[in-house]
Amino acid sequence: MFFGGLGIFLFGIKYMGDGLQKVAGERLRDLLDKFTTNPLMGVLAGIVVTVLLQTSTGTTVLTIGLVNAGFMTLKQAIGVIMGANIGTTVTAFIIGIKISEYALPIIAVGAALIFFIKNKKVNNIGQVIFGFGTLFYGLNTMGEGLKPLRELQAFADLTVSMSENPLLGVLIGTIFTAAVQSSSASIGLLQQLYDQGAMDLFAALPVLFGDNIGTTITAVLAAIGASVAAKRAALTHVIFNLIGTIIVLIIIIPFTHFIAYLAEVFALNRPMTIAFAHGIFNVSNTLIQLPFIGILAIIVTKLVPGDDFYIEYKAKHLDPRFVGSSPAIALGQAKQEVLRMAEFSEKGLLEVSKYMENGQKKHAEMAVQFEDAINNLDRKITEYLISISSRSLSAQDSKMHGMLMDTVRDIERIGDHIENIVELKDYQKANKVKISEKALHDLQEMFDLTHSTLTEAIMSLETGDLEAARSVIEKEEHIDQMERKLRKQHIIRVNEGNCTGAAGIVFVDIVSNLERIGDHSVNIAEAVIGENR
Repeated sequence: MFFGGLGIFLFGIKYMGDGLQKVAGERLRDLLDKFTTNPLMGVLAGIVVTVLLQTSTGTTVLTIGLVNAGFMTLKQAIGVIMGANIGTTVTAFIIGIKISEYALPIIAVGAALIFFIKNKKVNNIGQVIFGFGTLFYGLNTMGEGLKPLRELQAFADLTVSMSENPLLGVLIGTIFTAAVQSSSASIGLLQQLYDQGAMDLFAALPVLFGDNIGTTITAVLAAIGASVAAKRAALTHVIFNLIGTIIVLIIIIPFTHFIAYLAEVFALNRPMTIAFAHGIFNVSNTLIQLPFIGILAIIVTKLVPGDDFYIEYKAKHLDPRFVGSSPAIALGQAKQEVLRMAEFSEKGLLEVSKYMENGQKKHAEMAVQFEDAINNLDRKITEYLISISSRSLSAQDSKMHGMLMDTVRDIERIGDHIENIVELKDYQKANKVKISEKALHDLQEMFDLTHSTLTEAIMSLETGDLEAARSVIEKEEHIDQMERKLRKQHIIRVNEGNCTGAAGIVFVDIVSNLERIGDHSVNIAEAVIGENR
């Protein structure tokens, strides 16, 4: 009963967090991007995002991604991680509000919103409500399953040992949280045990501090084999919680008496007492360590040395001041940003080519990161160009404005085709689809030609070189001819039994995506010719 309840509880937390993420959408990333200008704002952003995601690990992973993307520094990331530790206490407070008897009606409401209303937004809200109800239902089932523990002498002896030796409680809390990969679940379990009188406060609080250390294990596991920034962020999470636990263990007796005093004064129920202890511990830990964020950043940088590569998603050249004062300069700025975007597409195509060749996941991840950067710049540049269009432009500037708008759209589509090829390779690997050596050689040849065509299109955009632009058009004709030739050769291989149907689908779709990248390269070249006509 306990393990079934734990499963339902974990599902509820995950399902509710996924629903909240869908409701919030891209705003979570924007929130972390915009409101982490200083460590204090980073803490607040970390709290909000963790409450919405219902997982401090999810916030840490999201933060690592933003550090990788150049959206925030390590110092800002440390602030967010501290905030995530406070945000994760909200689940304990929710559990402290004892509404388990309403769990099934809440689940029924959530299910009704998911299955009987044809509106995506309402469905997402239904998912949050369903997850919320499931969380309490699982918690209730866990509690029922734990009741026999009160009668078990071995467990009673263990709780006495934890009361006398807090380090044992910390160790048990750390191990259990690391095992279930959720501090919310382990703290929920602790609340149930304390509620049933299976352990006293002196035994429960060290386990609570161990839960805080255990929750960092997930981030550590996620950082294995990851970037230097990811490792530093994960290590920060570990050091932050270790320091907090050491501080509170030094004053464990007065801290426990203080929590008991609060429970008496505010007439707190037993689960809410644990929630208050959790909240006070994490808020105090953050307040103590917040002034030392710079030192913490230096320590983790020393402990995890190395230069980290990241793609700078943020626009570098789009200064809004030029839009009003000098639209012509603003257009020049926009062109510089479009060239950065084009460079990302060229590098992304190179990465996906390497992924096709050797199947190494790092190339796929890099290609997808470049595609994300392209999408971000697509939004920023388009907004900037729209703001310029409301100004008075000369005939030449109007032509340039139109050319840049068209080019941004073409580069964004190139990014989509790069992502398509990554997905096709993923499918090939996952389903163990064998592509013949001859087919792989043909694909590599087409990749080289397409990459060369795109590079020349970008060069023509940068320099306005009409010869380079015309060369792109000629090369694209070769790409079209190669596509037709490769399709015919593929049919011959299938007929001769040298190629399977599944391999054929992957092969033809990759060829088709490369041909479309060639088409968009021509569009860029033709836009350059049109602007200079």
